[in-house]
Amino acid sequence: MDVPADANNTNERLDMSTITTKEGVEIFYKDWGKGQPIVFSHGWPLSADDWDAQMLFFVQRGYRVIAHDRRGHGRSTQVSDGHDMDHYADDLAALTEHLDLRNAVHVGHSTGGGEVVHYLARHGESRVAKAAILSAVPPLMLKTANNPGGLPKEVFDGLQAQLAASRTQFYFDLPSGPFYGYNRPGAKPSQPVIMNWWRQGMMGGAKAHYDGIVAFSQTDFTEDLKKITVPVLVMHGDDDQIVPYADSGPLSAKLLKNGTLKTYKGFPHGMPTTNADVINADLLAFFKG
Repeated sequence: MDVPADANNTNERLDMSTITTKEGVEIFYKDWGKGQPIVFSHGWPLSADDWDAQMLFFVQRGYRVIAHDRRGHGRSTQVSDGHDMDHYADDLAALTEHLDLRNAVHVGHSTGGGEVVHYLARHGESRVAKAAILSAVPPLMLKTANNPGGLPKEVFDGLQAQLAASRTQFYFDLPSGPFYGYNRPGAKPSQPVIMNWWRQGMMGGAKAHYDGIVAFSQTDFTEDLKKITVPVLVMHGDDDQIVPYADSGPLSAKLLKNGTLKTYKGFPHGMPTTNADVINADLLAFFKG
């Protein structure tokens, strides 16, 4: 019997968990376990796989854990447009509605922290109990007249230029150096961690990642933060070389009505991976508190 060449691929696609948004974008997600839902939003330019250490930890402790690949990232559709915070938040809302999540805790890392904040402000808190943002981009990364401590636009233009010139090299250099603090004296770089970052990045679309740099750097979340009333844990390392500490974590915590800042001395931007034991324990305490 002849089997079509793509039969296995077809079956694999049917087995994957995806939702299709009203725009026709397929969003891939993982949904493990039962209990109170925890929804994880990943950072740029990664995927749901970046939450492995958290997903396994919390599913083993009686939580239902959900993580999706943002549009244009990972296993989700590599669409040409919609790579902005409004669409990111709307896609997250579509997922939570599809799964009919209630009393959920939302956890976002880096760009995912901005996604969570924008989702809460844009779609309301009726489905949400608490939130945590880790090494997150709010309130605003870009230097402006109202945000003099931000980074100059040239920094982000440079990231786009490096991506356009050689995404493969750029996605090796970033985790090898500043993302995980592996460029610090005495650091012990993990090649598997670096290659896993590279793998996740290369799964996504160059267009989504290129546009995403504008989304995470130029979106002003100040008014979003002011609208949020649920408890929010703001977790940030003071040696974050990607989202500088002084103009992110402390400012977000002040703008939130019910925000708590937890500062990690010497922790890098990628602390959910490099310091998963500490981060997971603190998240668990916050969820139970």
